[in-house]
Amino acid sequence: MSLRAALNSVNGEKVAIKKIGNAFDNIIDAKRTLREIKLLRHMNQENVIAIKDIVKAPQRDIFNDVYIVYELMDTDLQRILRSNQTLSHDQCRVLVYQPLRGLKNVHSANILHRDLRLSNVLLNSKHKLKIGDFGLARTTSDTDFITEYVVTRYTAPELLLNCSEYTSAIDGSPDNSSLSFFRSDNAIRYVRQLSRYPKQQFAARFSKMQPSAIDLLEKILAHRKTFLLCIVDEPIGHAYLSSHHDVDNKPVCPTPFSFDFEHLSCTEEHIKELIYKEFVKFSSDH
Repeated sequence: MSLRAALNSVNGEKVAIKKIGNAFDNIIDAKRTLREIKLLRHMNQENVIAIKDIVKAPQRDIFNDVYIVYELMDTDLQRILRSNQTLSHDQCRVLVYQPLRGLKNVHSANILHRDLRLSNVLLNSKHKLKIGDFGLARTTSDTDFITEYVVTRYTAPELLLNCSEYTSAIDGSPDNSSLSFFRSDNAIRYVRQLSRYPKQQFAARFSKMQPSAIDLLEKILAHRKTFLLCIVDEPIGHAYLSSHHDVDNKPVCPTPFSFDFEHLSCTEEHIKELIYKEFVKFSSDH
């Protein structure tokens, strides 16, 4: 896979073109490509990366590479936070609020991202933030969630520890009272062997943060799974974000996304056929 910046010669728009070479050599990778195309065509929210075009293959039988055109983003949250740039309080609010809006939209479409990390939170020069890379996404009702590799530099603990259930709050660490939702005895033993640390006093550790920011941090990092279920709904309306929050502008997806195609017994050729149909649909819609 390769990604290159380009210029749309028709309208002058800057875009990013992702080439998936030999896209059908591996059925898992082919499914990821199909999944992302279908999912992003379904989504339409300002904090979720958008597909601008899919380069249609000249013939259905002879194409092996897939070219997807996205809106161009300049950097990602990982690079921002690792830089020497000093962020103002308001910039911090923007960097917290926009991903929450994107996640609210994703979760309302019955989708779990499952690979949400700093490098997948993209940013442009206008400080518009968008969530990208939905190749590992699943439905919220899908319990068979670890059937393909999910090995990245960051993976949510619930996935690594083979939990019996996971929700739109795949984040944080469970306490002892929540260990019952691990379905692996080895995972339970491992967690119990971890060193215990006293609760961090965030107000002392982050003395320059505003009290409302400390309160939001405390609530987001709560270890109780019952609270984590509200990881988007409650923080998005928190006092710390009130200057950006518009209660009348709810980022809710009007229709849930269907993963029915995931349950089909697909061969590489079948997936190629489905992706070609996505080419045709996109061309007819645009």
